[in-house]
Amino acid sequence: MIDGCSVFPGDNIWNVRVDSLPVDGNSSDYIATIGPNEEVHADFGSGEWPPGSGSPIGIPFTTVTGAQPEVSVSFVWDDESDPGPYPIPTNAPIEGGPNSDGDRHVIVLDTSACILFELFNAFPEPDGSWRAHSGAVFHLASNGLRPAGWTSGDAAGLPILPGLIRYDEAISGEIRHALRFTAPETRDEYVWPARHQASDLTDSMYPPMGQRFRLRSDFDTSAFSPVAKVIAVALQRYGMILADNGSPWYLSGAPDERWDNDVLHELDIIQGSDFEAVDVSSLEVDPNSGETHQP
Repeated sequence: MIDGCSVFPGDNIWNVRVDSLPVDGNSSDYIATIGPNEEVHADFGSGEWPPGSGSPIGIPFTTVTGAQPEVSVSFVWDDESDPGPYPIPTNAPIEGGPNSDGDRHVIVLDTSACILFELFNAFPEPDGSWRAHSGAVFHLASNGLRPAGWTSGDAAGLPILPGLIRYDEAISGEIRHALRFTAPETRDEYVWPARHQASDLTDSMYPPMGQRFRLRSDFDTSAFSPVAKVIAVALQRYGMILADNGSPWYLSGAPDERWDNDVLHELDIIQGSDFEAVDVSSLEVDPNSGETHQP
């Protein structure tokens, strides 16, 4: 829940536990190609990186109400983007900061209508409009997915906000959704609930976009301090969804000055070999919906 908005229905694939589902048949290959000896990295926190750069650590988002004026957005990939206008403030936070040359995601949640707006490689224009490579709109009360083959603000055609680790939920004692993560090499395919791929690799050893992973149940989380343990337990219960190409086992979260970066670094002891890929196919009700079968 964010400011009164549920982030998709409770039966949505983002919000269901996967700790009792079978291991995917290609799990060992996927772990091997992502990196069994690579450490988990919390790609979010407090402060800036590099120091003094004006770049908060993580993927920021902002909330607006229905009173926020809508502005036009022009897209490079307009054939796979939801047309504007979008209610994006001129000062909306940009991933990496205003001078970033990275992904430059912009995420805005309209809390009056519970509608999510996400942009990739976004730049504000002097007249208050925006330009971006792609954009997507998600109605959070719906289980609907993007059209098959469409990108979003993310390479997998998925929303970003539902997979971010947020301080408020971590400090509450439980995270009840899958997390977003990246891998360096992916397959030229996607699996439900993803809608888009971003690779030229065809070998089945590489994971497809949308592949679910979880921390193995025999991984001992008892030594973690409370916040780190909440994240590790979420990885066991809800797992994480492969959403983009990037560094191995990088977990996405929202920047927040309340994060203790030393606590987040406790997660570094988790390695790729501590994960397993999950077969979520039994949960699928309809390939064009995020709704899941409930026990």
